[in-house]
Amino acid sequence: MGGSPEEPDSAARPGTGSGDAAAGGRPAVMLALATLGFALNFWAWALLSPLGPRFQEELRLSAFEQALLVAVPVVVGSVGRIPVGALTDRYGGRVMFPLVSAATIVPVLFLGLFGHSSLPALLIGGFFLGIGGTTFAVGVPFVNGWYPPERRGFAVGVFGAGMGGTAIGALTTVRLVDGSGMATPFVLTAVLLAVYAVVAALLLREAPGRTVPGEPMSHRMAAALRLPVAWQASALYAVAFGGYVAFSVYLPTYLKSQYDLEQADAANRMAGFVLLAVLMRPVGGWLSDRIGAVQVMEVCLAVTVVAAAVQAFAPPLMPLGTIAFLAMAAALGAGSGATFALVSLMAPANQVGSVTGLVGAAGGLGGFVPPLVMGAIYGLFGSYTVGLLLLAVVATAAGLLTATAVRRAVHERQAPRSTAGHP
Repeated sequence: MGGSPEEPDSAARPGTGSGDAAAGGRPAVMLALATLGFALNFWAWALLSPLGPRFQEELRLSAFEQALLVAVPVVVGSVGRIPVGALTDRYGGRVMFPLVSAATIVPVLFLGLFGHSSLPALLIGGFFLGIGGTTFAVGVPFVNGWYPPERRGFAVGVFGAGMGGTAIGALTTVRLVDGSGMATPFVLTAVLLAVYAVVAALLLREAPGRTVPGEPMSHRMAAALRLPVAWQASALYAVAFGGYVAFSVYLPTYLKSQYDLEQADAANRMAGFVLLAVLMRPVGGWLSDRIGAVQVMEVCLAVTVVAAAVQAFAPPLMPLGTIAFLAMAAALGAGSGATFALVSLMAPANQVGSVTGLVGAAGGLGGFVPPLVMGAIYGLFGSYTVGLLLLAVVATAAGLLTATAVRRAVHERQAPRSTAGHP
């Protein structure tokens, strides 16, 4: 994993070596700005989730309608990563970060000021709120360009920690609404996004030697779809990040229904889940740089299987249920970091944005389906057992994929370097 830089990268990006990385700290500054933008947009993207139980009571929503409400921004933000990733390959993060951040302001203000009084308005606002979730496909290729291959796992993991924006939403949204009214968290987020869009437009710079693809987007997307890593990483990310997203948006509802917790208590526990997953994401990337993404993924998926199987039988929340959820949070966070360490290793340099868009979309869609399934299952059976057992089964299948096809692909990718005398 930590071998010499790939030949295409070193040719296309002469300024991304470790010497440049140290000069003036420019890569670190770019990483910090990208991570901040990701966190703010993810905060906006997740504004509806902590308020799901409140909307359910005020608008008398069914379990499925509530699940649909929090899932709509997820699916839009996920599918939107495909074109946004391709556009980032073409125009770069310096253009796309301010653009996406500014566009997200509109649905945020709509929901806070006008769109929270009916389910149709919430769904419309939530649809466009999904724009904020596309920033992931902007940041990965942008950060990738600033770091050499042997450091990208950690760098992209640090960027991925920006998904902690959902924890900020979980910790603050309900309190702000209770203390100052429904509009407050939305207006606050919109102001911060506006400030960031201006700062990003002024300060962000592209990595030296960035290559701009000349082919049309349709050709680049078709080329990305032909890469095995796009499909393999998509499957893994659908489980790792999809599981994280599913719990981050549905956990308050689950805890309130299963354990009869108060809304604020459930939101705080969700924030703890998110925070641990966020902290483990760069750890997963760092470990992937050191021991290999395949090994990290295998361990993470095994932990997920065991924890989901334990939680399926609704053990007491203290201590067993809490341990199960925290174990899943750590495993899903580290597994998300390992997945993009794999993308950074296997994807061609000028296709990282397109591949990231596809993989990111799969991860978000992986988070869209479980809340709907959990809501439907609970509506039918009054229990979440089947849904959590399904997670264990899916994680088992992903583990088998990692141990076979993905391990073989990584070995074949590294073999030419070994025969050429690379470490």
